[in-house]
Amino acid sequence: MNDKAMINAFGQADFSRLSAAEQALVARRERVLGPAYRLFYERPVEFVRGEGTWLFDRDGEAYLDAYNNVASVGHANPRVVAAMTDQAARLNTHTRYLNEGLLDYAERLVATLPSELSQVTFTCTGSEANDLAWRVARARTGGTGIIVTSLAYHGVTDAVAAYSPSLGAASPLGAHVRTVSAPSLYRQRDDVGARFAADVRAAIADLQRHGLHPAMLIVDTIFSSDGVLADPPGFLTEAAAAIREAGGLFVADEVQPGFGRTGDAMWGFARHGLVPDLVTMGKPMGNGYPVAALVGRPDVLAPFGQNIRYFNTYGGTPVAIAAAGAVLDEIEERNLMLSAQAVGRLLRGDIAAIGNAAIGDVRGAGLFIGVEIVGPDGEPDAVLTGRIVNGMRERRVLISASGPSANVLKIRPPMVFDAGNAEQFTATLAQVLKENT
Repeated sequence: MNDKAMINAFGQADFSRLSAAEQALVARRERVLGPAYRLFYERPVEFVRGEGTWLFDRDGEAYLDAYNNVASVGHANPRVVAAMTDQAARLNTHTRYLNEGLLDYAERLVATLPSELSQVTFTCTGSEANDLAWRVARARTGGTGIIVTSLAYHGVTDAVAAYSPSLGAASPLGAHVRTVSAPSLYRQRDDVGARFAADVRAAIADLQRHGLHPAMLIVDTIFSSDGVLADPPGFLTEAAAAIREAGGLFVADEVQPGFGRTGDAMWGFARHGLVPDLVTMGKPMGNGYPVAALVGRPDVLAPFGQNIRYFNTYGGTPVAIAAAGAVLDEIEERNLMLSAQAVGRLLRGDIAAIGNAAIGDVRGAGLFIGVEIVGPDGEPDAVLTGRIVNGMRERRVLISASGPSANVLKIRPPMVFDAGNAEQFTATLAQVLKENT
């Protein structure tokens, strides 16, 4: 990920501060897993159990999880575990056989989307879904040009890493990729939609100048890696129109904001009053079990599907579909979208009410919140942000950081996060801020 954003990560300079047992685990990890893996926090933590909004370490200490949106309906959710266990005991095979459960879920899934988006292809991960979106876009448009935001993260396959600038300078972007600044109402104070669309049009023009036809504009609709940008609703509309005018597709990456997290709607793009050509999803879809998907308009999917066979051995297996169905059951029956809206509003208000001068902005939608940390001069303060993230971890509350200056606290707890959790979170943040400012 973005090198700046790794300031809250474990580094070799932190090794000597670990206990002997922790040092032994880190050494084993580095020896057998190699150098590519990273650990969160200056003092890494080992978890052995999860339940709801809590993670428990080997000593039985409970940590409030305000970061892991993958376990969207709670760690070790009983309904999801039971659905997976029951299905695994009966059948788990691929999608080349008829399976009514797969069709039931697919119909249920597309029913949560605008009617134009009526066909789904299952994968295992969001990276695979975004890789497939790129292939579909090329087949539909005949183009190769991709436009993304300047710190976007869309995945780790070779093709997708080429348009995931947050992976850092050592992971070069493709020559067919152009980046645009993510819209920020906090910093710009102007018509962010018009500015973003103007930047997209400039990127389109630059692609064309280099002989590249635009294939797609793809955005994470909550701009997770760009610093969590949600307002004003509707600012994506003009940019989506711009890419379509140029013959490209608008792709909504819902891997992080999807499945009701923003509270207002099931999907982040809905806050902008538009219908994408393709939608990708993953992470919370199976509450931790690997399942993801690409959903699109039939006319957009047709050129790829008619000419190229797509198959994914583990994409859409009965166990994956059982997990995904249980997640939808939880979201619907426990009214988790409304809860995310209410608790998210409460949490944003309480954070703003802390009144510490280091809090420059509190923003987000539902249970996806960004807190801009600034210095006395009002400029981004990444060092202080790192101290806050690690200070929260020492008090057993888990968050991370994002944004181009690595100064935005990234808060995205499981959707079962309640008002009591929010109160504990805010009290802990207030104490950490007091101690570090």
